[in-house]
Amino acid sequence: MPEVTFTGPAGRIEGRFQPSKQRGAPIAIVLHPHPQFGGTMNNKIVYDLFYAFAQRGFSALRFNFRGVGRSQGSFDHGAGELSDAAAALDWAQTVTPEAKACWIAGVSFGAWIGMQLLMRRPEVEGFISVAPPANRFDFSFLAPCPSSGLIVHGDSDRVAPLKDVETLVSKLKTQRGIVIEQNVIEGANHFFDNKTEELITACSTYLDKRLGLTDAA
Repeated sequence: MPEVTFTGPAGRIEGRFQPSKQRGAPIAIVLHPHPQFGGTMNNKIVYDLFYAFAQRGFSALRFNFRGVGRSQGSFDHGAGELSDAAAALDWAQTVTPEAKACWIAGVSFGAWIGMQLLMRRPEVEGFISVAPPANRFDFSFLAPCPSSGLIVHGDSDRVAPLKDVETLVSKLKTQRGIVIEQNVIEGANHFFDNKTEELITACSTYLDKRLGLTDAA
């Protein structure tokens, strides 16, 4: 898995990129949790999601937001991190120009950034949002949400309580033309301690269904 660096709005961005062997394969961008609370591209959930996409033939990219690891710049409360994510997608499209589609996956803070990115980029055709902190960040920009996707979270999450995420899901489900699936992992906290395998299984099952790799309805 090659280490990559590309230029973002605040300077150099550090990432890991797994190109697909299939010409025209879709791109997947995986966004990590909050930089000020230890979030990096090496977060286990980010790492496992990255490989879930790569194993299904995506050209997968994970990277460190500004000020994390060897990425230059400093934390910018979301605005700069959204610009970083857009720069990451631009870079991935430059190195895989045949790619027609893109997926965005994000964990916690990364889910908030990822859902903002999909509002701005019509080529994003699917998303996976893990533990979106609907109580801490404003998700009202999803009006309407342009892509179908999966929202997965734990019922023991005290950082982003279940009721707040369910309010967000209920709002999105009223929109026509898209399908929002919800998967609640029993006993999982915000960090999915001892529940990561169940989380990745849920995400992988959803991906397989969307990609037509299973007979699931």
